[in-house]
Amino acid sequence: MSGTDTSTAHMEDLGAGAFAIRGDLTFETIAAVLAASQSLFAAHQHIEIDMSEVAQADSAAVALLLEWLSWARGFDRQIQYQNIPQQILAIAQISGIAELLGGGRPSS
Repeated sequence: MSGTDTSTAHMEDLGAGAFAIRGDLTFETIAAVLAASQSLFAAHQHIEIDMSEVAQADSAAVALLLEWLSWARGFDRQIQYQNIPQQILAIAQISGIAELLGGGRPSS
């Protein structure tokens, strides 16, 4: 990896507790996405996250989804993942935690 890595990720607020993640969910981008989510999620009881525009993902993405699940349980919220990329589902399946992600309706 070069010092000019330009991978990015951001969350888009679609309204009514719906969000979309766009870009790469990797070790390089996960901290910014987590920080953004804290203020975005705070006002919502039901949260839905569309991941159909995630380009690349690594095990950090799985850790992020688990962190969000833990947060939701701790604050009595509901969170659902839509269109989880195959990269993330494969890591979750190998790790034996795919069922925790609620199926996530994988992207095709």
